Amino acid sequence: MNKKSAFLIAPVLALAAVSLSAGGAMADGGTTSYQANLGAINGSGATGSVMISLTGDQAHVTENVSGLAATFNDAAYPHVQHIHIEGMGTCPAPGADANKDGVISTTEGGAAYGKIGTTLSSSGDTSDKAALDLKVGGMGAAYKYDRTFTMNAATITALKAGTAVVVVHGLDPATLSPEAAKAPSDLVPSLPLAATSPALCGTLVASQMSAVPGGAPDTGVTQAVAQTSTSTSPELGLMAGSGALVLAIGAFVALRRKKTVEN
Repeated sequence: MNKKSAFLIAPVLALAAVSLSAGGAMADGGTTSYQANLGAINGSGATGSVMISLTGDQAHVTENVSGLAATFNDAAYPHVQHIHIEGMGTCPAPGADANKDGVISTTEGGAAYGKIGTTLSSSGDTSDKAALDLKVGGMGAAYKYDRTFTMNAATITALKAGTAVVVVHGLDPATLSPEAAKAPSDLVPSLPLAATSPALCGTLVASQMSAVPGGAPDTGVTQAVAQTSTSTSPELGLMAGSGALVLAIGAFVALRRKKTVEN
């Protein structure tokens, strides 16, 4: 091998080494991301999205919602929200309204999304014990949620299995049928049915994104972030390294052919 050939090969090998090294670093990140697009239930007209970055048992959860009921008893409407587990991993279909009152209650939707695994509370407890604590729910028609906390094993298992479902509760009674508007909650009889019935729902699936898409509303709950993380994928890391190596080798071959023609 002459000096000119060695000169051309050296940068190629260096680039390949850097690319493969970068791929290895991505593979060792240990963070998996999950995303859910939240769709309206019970005619709420609301929309939203949730992103979870999971590193070990540390979950960084970000959420943006809008279009929810705005007020309740002349105050900001408290929307309790949860990650449901151990159901079918889906959101309930209209047929889940067993008593035909026009509202799929939390109980009626339970077969689809299961029980509460984690409460997406704005502070304090994130277990099912905080499930109906209105003080730590999302507040108002639109809000952001951003919090890092230790996630329990059952919810992590459901995430990995693709059966974890985010449900945001709280409907505007004015949008319900007269029968449903007057009905008590199936969970807390002292509250109206509207207060605890689902308004948004979405199944969490593995994602290559590491943040909720833009267009977030600017009001409501914002919790300080204790930890940030990025999505990593061993497969993507290795593909990126291999791709760079292929491009580098291609460039070397092209240069070598050009040199041969010139000579």
